[in-house]
Amino acid sequence: MKAIEANQASSVNDTCTDCGSFVDIGAVIAEEDTELTLEFSGKDADTKARHLCDLAVKRFANVSGQIDHTEAGVCLRITFDVAAEKMIFQLEQGL
Repeated sequence: MKAIEANQASSVNDTCTDCGSFVDIGAVIAEEDTELTLEFSGKDADTKARHLCDLAVKRFANVSGQIDHTEAGVCLRITFDVAAEKMIFQLEQGL
């Protein structure tokens, strides 16, 4: 732990003021990590993909979704405006 503290930038605040957790938030959320890709298979693959896409679009303002049909099933790509929205959506949906 001391090695991590010694090597991190002095501008990093490791303690969350809301919950008291000790973590380097930048290690959890990468700024450019805004695309969520999910694969679905089975009879209801398209329905599940559309449902999740609709939830994301309704939940956040600047979200786009793309559904592609593949040999294996359905691929859903959701692009969020910021990485935190992606993380929040994943937590809310249990992904």
